[in-house]
Amino acid sequence: MTAVVIDDHLVRDVLCDEISGDLRRRLRGRQIATTNMYYVRLCKSAVAARGGALTGSWTAERRLELSRSLFVLPDEIAVVPLQQIAFRMAELTERHPLSTLGAEAVAAAEHLDAPLVVWAGDDGPHIRAAAASVGVRYHAVEQ
Repeated sequence: MTAVVIDDHLVRDVLCDEISGDLRRRLRGRQIATTNMYYVRLCKSAVAARGGALTGSWTAERRLELSRSLFVLPDEIAVVPLQQIAFRMAELTERHPLSTLGAEAVAAAEHLDAPLVVWAGDDGPHIRAAAASVGVRYHAVEQ
């Protein structure tokens, strides 16, 4: 089965069964994967939302429900092991103006030979350019 790497907003949507039609099409028949940094960012938001687009407008009860599903991710969502991509992340940050989060996303997608799909609100030119430079398909989707 081929994979798709998704960001924290889209992992949240999958876990809450609030998947847009565009995302549903991109996930169809693929193993869902995410990165360690996206996973951590989503966990932090579920624990203590301090505003922001992830869970900032959610009630404490809704964040608690999300937290339960984050504590043990369902089998349908894999987290790409950092050890397998750390060196490639370092190479990418040497060549591109990427954050650690951005380098991990591109490296994970490259490692899995998978597209990188992000929420349109997080569509960044540096990640997009780095992905294109290494042949990673990149898509931004609306929620």
